[in-house]
Amino acid sequence: MNLLLRNATYIDWETLDFSNKNIIVRPDDDTVQLLPHDDDGIVYPDTEVIDCTGKLVTKSFAVGHHHAYSALARGMGSPKKIPCNFHEILQYVWWTLDKKLDAGLVEMSALVTAMECARNGSTFVVDHHASPFAVKGSLEIIARAFEKVGLSHLLCYETSDRDGKVIAGEGLEETETWLKHHQGLVGLHASFTVGDDTLGRAVELMHKYNSGIHIHVAEDKHDQEQCINSYGRRVVERLSGAGVLSSPKSILVHCLHLEERERELIGNSPAWVAENCESNLNNNVGYFNGAGLGENIMLGTDGMHSDMLQSLKAAFFVGQGHDNISYESAYRRFRNMHRYLSENGFKGDGANNLVVLNYHSPTPVTKENFIAHLLFGISSRHITDVISGGKLILRKRKIMTVDEQAILKESRKQAERLWNMIRHH
Repeated sequence: MNLLLRNATYIDWETLDFSNKNIIVRPDDDTVQLLPHDDDGIVYPDTEVIDCTGKLVTKSFAVGHHHAYSALARGMGSPKKIPCNFHEILQYVWWTLDKKLDAGLVEMSALVTAMECARNGSTFVVDHHASPFAVKGSLEIIARAFEKVGLSHLLCYETSDRDGKVIAGEGLEETETWLKHHQGLVGLHASFTVGDDTLGRAVELMHKYNSGIHIHVAEDKHDQEQCINSYGRRVVERLSGAGVLSSPKSILVHCLHLEERERELIGNSPAWVAENCESNLNNNVGYFNGAGLGENIMLGTDGMHSDMLQSLKAAFFVGQGHDNISYESAYRRFRNMHRYLSENGFKGDGANNLVVLNYHSPTPVTKENFIAHLLFGISSRHITDVISGGKLILRKRKIMTVDEQAILKESRKQAERLWNMIRHH
């Protein structure tokens, strides 16, 4: 069914131009039709009408880097050993958790992640998945869950040598199986868990399927230290030498502990950087600085949450002391996912992806100050409706595509099952 957003204040996400419009949205057309708002007498057949009087409508959001597999960790008990550094956080928390994931847990994690993305206005997700003892078919499971809720996606399996060559091989096989029939990326964990053979095979897949590498880069100093000790060069130099940076589809995540030469290599390449400010704070690994990295910087959540407005605010506020960031550059990073997807020909992020905001400000909202309202006023609680691919997936803050309460009830059971397995690890 077509949708009519009547009497909306439409904000062009690129120009930030404001206009009063009636907006026709069709599920079989990735464009939208903007009509004068004074045609209230016109009846449109087979069309659901949403009254947007007093509401703002603009393009929905997109997540540049997510970990849906971490969704059931919220509230989980402390690990058996309290981590003393980043490598131990991985070892005692995330690598313990991902080893326990099975198909059911992967599906539930993806469902609850998708629901949270929808509720927070994101209709497209780039996900970086790991389930080393449930590799085969895991990307298909995530895709079905995302699509059930109504999200578009760009998926990859996080291949790593940390669990041995056999599981690394399974990761590459899962990647190729997926890329044969779907848009996606070639996932790698990080340089310090990926040997030369696995890295080389991943880059071969990247070229074979005209894809990109999605990898954590210099998130912690340990990544650099191991790379220098094992390969005699720094992480970005190693990745550049392997060909990772040659693809405009490649996503380099974090990029914290870089020297000037590494920044130049990234800045002069077509590759993209995904900033994840809150995750950096949580893991106490450092602060992002975009100096020398070029304009291809976008924002992610790194599995911390599914709220891109929150990621925008964090990047801006933390960046005041550690980055050269302005209102305009913060907004560009927030919206750069759309450019990444469009320039690389990925599907699922057309103009028929919209978010409706019920935001009643005590001050004027204009083209000139809209970014300031995003930073200091607008939050996910103002999102009332979300349209993904022309279809209404959130209406009056209620998920329309799945039984949210039933899924949450089951997810609590599955979380307890996961936690019990971890406790007995």
